[in-house]
Amino acid sequence: MNNYLESLSLVERLHRLLLDVIKDEFERLGVLELNPVQALLLFNVGDNEVTAGELKSRGYYQGSNVSYNLKKLVDGGFMHHQRCYADRRSVRVRLTEKGRRVRDIVSRLFAAHSEGLQERGVVDHDGMDMISGSLKRIERYWTDQIRYIY
Repeated sequence: MNNYLESLSLVERLHRLLLDVIKDEFERLGVLELNPVQALLLFNVGDNEVTAGELKSRGYYQGSNVSYNLKKLVDGGFMHHQRCYADRRSVRVRLTEKGRRVRDIVSRLFAAHSEGLQERGVVDHDGMDMISGSLKRIERYWTDQIRYIY
């Protein structure tokens, strides 16, 4: 039980630290017009054209946070939006050139982290595979708990 609770706490702290790392990188570069959650959203959208519902179903974001952040990103010129032809209530979004520049900054940051972790011996490729595999199994277990128990 203690290991489980410690792992939960660590996952939470790591997510907050990731947002802080992104924030620091953007401050260092003088990019101050968006927050780390929005930068991460741009990274996760990548070259795709998606709806808010697709972002939620992929597990990236929660309900109103997605809509709020997408609106801010569209208003800031980071994303294009267009109503779906089949369902006029749904809006599809994709990155603008400005959004792609932000995505590229985050991508370079993550690439540098990946290299740094290996170069400094923090975790190698096999270790990262083990961590990812374990987290995916926990994700699957929690998803099953939601689907089949309640």
